[in-house]
Amino acid sequence: MTVRLLTIATRLPETAIDQDDVAELFATQPGMTRLGSRLVRTAFAGAGVRTRRTVLAELGAQSREAADGDPVTAHFLDPATGALGSPATGARNAVYTVEASRLFVDAARAALDDVAPALAPADVTHVITVSCTGFFAPGPDVRVAKDLGLRPDVTRLHLGFMGCNAAFPALRTAAASCIADPDAVVLVVCVEVCTLHLHVRNDPNTVMGNALFADGAAAAIVTARQVRGGAPGFDLVDFETTLAPTGEEALAWSIGDEGFEMILGTYVPRIIEDHVTDALAPLLGRAGVDADTVPLWAVHPGGRSILDKVESRLGLTGEQMAPSRGVLADAGNMSSATILFVLDRLRRSGATGTVAALAFGPGLSIESALLTLTAADAAPPDA
Repeated sequence: MTVRLLTIATRLPETAIDQDDVAELFATQPGMTRLGSRLVRTAFAGAGVRTRRTVLAELGAQSREAADGDPVTAHFLDPATGALGSPATGARNAVYTVEASRLFVDAARAALDDVAPALAPADVTHVITVSCTGFFAPGPDVRVAKDLGLRPDVTRLHLGFMGCNAAFPALRTAAASCIADPDAVVLVVCVEVCTLHLHVRNDPNTVMGNALFADGAAAAIVTARQVRGGAPGFDLVDFETTLAPTGEEALAWSIGDEGFEMILGTYVPRIIEDHVTDALAPLLGRAGVDADTVPLWAVHPGGRSILDKVESRLGLTGEQMAPSRGVLADAGNMSSATILFVLDRLRRSGATGTVAALAFGPGLSIESALLTLTAADAAPPDA
């Protein structure tokens, strides 16, 4: 039985933030020391990011110049002074509830539109939603099911607070559901609103998070049904997960009184470099392939240093890393949604063949997958 990822739909908030512009905003905040400001400018310049998207309109340069005190988000930035605020966790989560809900539904609807008319909302049997940047209940799984008019008996699952590699457990669960029920159609939606948790501080962990994280959404349709006439997609071949023996304290995510607190240790790239080969060994071994024979790679762009270490350790080429570096430059690190952006960039590139995919999260956990990227099927949809 072949389980296939038929399509990926991505969505971004409207407000774009230029990396140089937002670096200057953070570097000149009250309370930043001279060393802290220098660290901000260095970290932002070296992050590998050109632009990102945010749900916070006032972080955009034009919005800051013409700010009108929007009551929903004005507590994040004082338009009169340019000072960034530090709202309580409840205030940040209230924005998440509104903005994440919109992104969940928009991305899910776009994915279903991509597979119409071969599949309709009534065909969806499972919904898996993923997010680590906020909470509400009834949750995003309910919001997607109701707003898209899915069946009332649709099986729902929400994966919360797993971090940047959570798309892999979602896809693995989707594949298992399709193997258990060959008629299943699984809608997977990852949404992260990371910029709600930016903080103005002088410490390197916070500065690096500010330089990398962004907002975005991605949705995928997974099924074992024989659906023809679709765009390029992926056969889901195998998955693997492992916990590195070190680094549990180096990459962590907790809830504070003023938003969520990210620990992104400067030595995370080195830990990944030390353990990525061993983490991939079971996956590649079961397939009977070596890393140097896999033509296509999708690596979660947790940061430029992480991509550099993975490229060097696995002996990958600049061309193989281009999809990951391109997403980092154009959209930043959108946590769980990011790897789907990378896979979508590969899907649209015209390439075909075996794909090895990697993502990293708290633990320090390394998730990997083996997929086969196939060309578009020009045949008409099944009756």
